[in-house]
Amino acid sequence: MTGGLKKRAALKWLFIAAALALFIGTPPASAKVDLTPFRQTNIGARPLDVAASPDGKLVFVLIPEELLVYSIPDNTVTNRIPLAGGFDRVAYSPTAKLIILTSSTAGTLKAIKVETVFPIDISGHPFKGPADAPVTIALFDDYQ
Repeated sequence: MTGGLKKRAALKWLFIAAALALFIGTPPASAKVDLTPFRQTNIGARPLDVAASPDGKLVFVLIPEELLVYSIPDNTVTNRIPLAGGFDRVAYSPTAKLIILTSSTAGTLKAIKVETVFPIDISGHPFKGPADAPVTIALFDDYQ
């Protein structure tokens, strides 16, 4: 070996030894994980699967023949969606805002669109049409 090759080989082994000393000689980093029980409720049925919304406000609980929509802030089941088809898995797609249900035994898939509805109190305000209409269009024309 020439002097330049010997020098490179020595530097290579020195680098490897230094790297090993760093990883072997350094104690592993550890962090404490703090777990605090937040909420527990009885849903009254055996859950098959669960999925949560990205903001953590809703939890979708799949039970036999039904999907429960559980509100974390309200600590209550806000909606029950009856299901047929033996679904056993649930997932949530935040970009498409879809609840995706699948059945491994029947080989079926069902998608449910999730849309947020904001109630607007129009009591005492003028309106046209029936008071119990399924849709209310509110016009805010008093901007300052």
